[in-house]
Amino acid sequence: MTPNTARPTALVTGATAGLGAEFARQLAEKGNNLVLVARDTARLQATADELRRRYGTTAEVLTADLTDDGGVAAVVGRLSDPSRPVDVLVNNAGIGLLHNFDENPIEDERKHLKLHVQTAMELSHAALQGMLARGSGRIINVASVAAFLPRGSYSAAKAWQLSFSRWANLAYSPRGVKVTAVCPGFVHTEFHDRMGMDKSVSPGWTWLRPGRVVREALADNERGKAVSIPTKRYKVLAAVVRVVPDRFTAGPPRRPQEPGVGSAASG
Repeated sequence: MTPNTARPTALVTGATAGLGAEFARQLAEKGNNLVLVARDTARLQATADELRRRYGTTAEVLTADLTDDGGVAAVVGRLSDPSRPVDVLVNNAGIGLLHNFDENPIEDERKHLKLHVQTAMELSHAALQGMLARGSGRIINVASVAAFLPRGSYSAAKAWQLSFSRWANLAYSPRGVKVTAVCPGFVHTEFHDRMGMDKSVSPGWTWLRPGRVVREALADNERGKAVSIPTKRYKVLAAVVRVVPDRFTAGPPRRPQEPGVGSAASG
């Protein structure tokens, strides 16, 4: 087994559930040490303990709310520490808003925009300094197929991640840093339960498993692809929506879960 000190280190945000937990698991399986970032210390510690047991990796816990300036600063500090370089950054932390833009409190919209755009930008900027100096590194931004669709401020934020990743991969891959935007569709995670969305509005074929999404994302990033759209069905969808009028691609309206359905969770 590779000694822990010789292993690359991956920092994953939103690492306690869903795609973040799956990225952490698959990266540990591939021989990476981990820095796990989320808001819930107890869940972080449980995730870290499990990964240490299963894969013999080191798993550092960093509790931070990435909608808060102090939380972002803590993660920037970790990414900027030259004595403990981070080789892979996965910007996965995300939140969803159930209602239309005009119905949401503006403070919720600010946090939503900060997390998906400003935080992802600041963490990428911090990680790039060391990666470019070393001539190697990987950044994965978990966007969404919604980046191609007219779906409110969520689509707008994910479109920023998509556009930024495409440009950053073009700019920095010649210097050894691969940047990929991952654009899945609906995924079976806690994400939609947290926002209180009734998942039955979308047919079964639209739902993906986290394992497949992450496997394809990591493979595409390793190949240097700027955009990863998991599964053929969503590749076709992303291609079609480019030529179809917006009024046909907005998708079904979100609706709340029935009382007592789903669960809330911290990330």
